[in-house]
Amino acid sequence: MSVKHGLLALLERGPAYGYQLRAAFEESTGATWPLNIGQVYTTLTRLERDHLVRALPENQQGQRPYSITDAGRAALAVWFSTPVSGTDRPRDELAIKLALALTTPGVDISGVVQAQRMATIRALQEYTRLKNQSDNTDTAWLLILESMIFRAEAEVRWLDHCEASLVREARNPVIPSQTTVEADTDAHESTHS
Repeated sequence: MSVKHGLLALLERGPAYGYQLRAAFEESTGATWPLNIGQVYTTLTRLERDHLVRALPENQQGQRPYSITDAGRAALAVWFSTPVSGTDRPRDELAIKLALALTTPGVDISGVVQAQRMATIRALQEYTRLKNQSDNTDTAWLLILESMIFRAEAEVRWLDHCEASLVREARNPVIPSQTTVEADTDAHESTHS
C-alpha cells in the first residue's frame, strides 16, 4: 500500500490536517505502519500538486486541512479496483538473507533458520494473543491482525521447508559427475600448457 492512497482513503472520510491523517492512518493499520509526520506533509504536497487533494483555509489553531478532489476520488477508485501484483510488493529480505547465507562461507545456515523461526513464532504468539484480547468489533484491525497471523504461519512453514531441504542436501550432497570433473581438469590443464 502506498502512503498516497492511504491518505486519499482517509480524506474520503472528510477533510483533515496532517496530524489527524497520521493518527488515523496508524489507527487504521493497527500501528503496523508508523508514519513520520514529514512523510505525511510531503505526500500531501505531492497530492495537491497532482490535483488529487486541495488545501482548505487554516482553522483557528493554524492547522491547514485538506480535502479530496474528484480526481483524487477517481485515483482512489482505480487503486481499490486494481489487484496488488507480486511485483508491487517489497523484496523478501528473509529469502534474500537465506540465499546469501547459504552461499557465504562460514555462515551457519541452520542457525539463521532457527533464529528466524524462533522470532517468527514469538511474533505469531503475540499476534494470536492480541487477537484473543480484541473485542472483535474493529473489523479493520482484525483483518490486519489476521493477515499478520497468516503471514507468520506461512513463514514458519517455509522455514520448515528450507530446513528440510538443507537436511536432505546434507544427506545427499551434490557431487559433480566424473565427466564434469574430467572436463574441468582438461580445461585447467589446457590453460596452463
